[in-house]
Amino acid sequence: MIDKPMHLFIPFIFFLILFALELVYFKIADKYNIIDHPNHRSSHTKVTIRGGGIIFSIALLLSPIYSGWYYSNFLIGLFLISAISFIDDIKTISNGIRIIFHLTAVALMFYQLDVYNFPVYGVAIGFFVVIGIINAVNFMDGINGITGTYGLITLTTLYYINYSVINFTSADTLLIAILAVLVFNFFNFRKKAKCFAGDVGSVSLAFIIIFFLLQLIIKTNNFNYILLLLIYGLDTATTILFRAIKKEKLTEAHRSHFYQFLVNEKKLPHLLVASIYAVTQTLVNIILIVFLPTTIYTLLLLIAVSAVLFICTRLLIEGSARLLKANPMQS
Repeated sequence: MIDKPMHLFIPFIFFLILFALELVYFKIADKYNIIDHPNHRSSHTKVTIRGGGIIFSIALLLSPIYSGWYYSNFLIGLFLISAISFIDDIKTISNGIRIIFHLTAVALMFYQLDVYNFPVYGVAIGFFVVIGIINAVNFMDGINGITGTYGLITLTTLYYINYSVINFTSADTLLIAILAVLVFNFFNFRKKAKCFAGDVGSVSLAFIIIFFLLQLIIKTNNFNYILLLLIYGLDTATTILFRAIKKEKLTEAHRSHFYQFLVNEKKLPHLLVASIYAVTQTLVNIILIVFLPTTIYTLLLLIAVSAVLFICTRLLIEGSARLLKANPMQS
């Protein structure tokens, strides 16, 4: 009878420690002026502490205290990618240096997962996809609540799969990631956020989620689980598509994502839009786990149908002039 309460007690203590560490970071950020100033691309109007998402990497780097030192190479990679992202939050770093750190971090993750046993072309595709997902998650971090709620839905779904469907990773390590997101959400899921995730938050959370997701896909050989990132993927992919049609430079900063339109042009509350994305992804996750056959044809069909529906939704709500014509009139 003693073991179970102790097992519940330890995560609670870990949660309190992470909560305290987040408050300590706020003090440091305030002292050293690590803050976010609104600009023409922002969906915010007030100066806010940047980098609150550092708690994601801190939590995982402390996780061996609770869950054991199982994933050393992954944790080293997480440290590298978080460190360079945090520095980038403070001062601009060249793309060359950033990509070196990102590639090194992903290489360490792949070593942890024994990915190098796969064919060379598969590893190369893996690098491309993982770097792409990291950047997509980073681009989607633009309004209060969206990174935290989407991350929470994804990680809790992975936890459920690990517990009820197939054991593919350390449940304790997954739980610590969830606790970190809960701490962050306490300060970010607000009308007036206490902090933003920053690059260190969005990039490290993406890296963490990808690690667990790849563990699951490798264990099950079921690529359908990539649908756990479907809604973010649709927003990012359609935004790239529409910008390419308008012949915009894809490397230039922009405010063209669907969620940004809903907040900036339609004036919907940040937390409402973040909740819509999270709830929609939750429905996808339920369909994936309960109903979806594990075939590549089903996966491709669902992605195609979802893409068409998402594009039609954007055309209906945003209008073809905004999405398809170069230099459209701003509403």
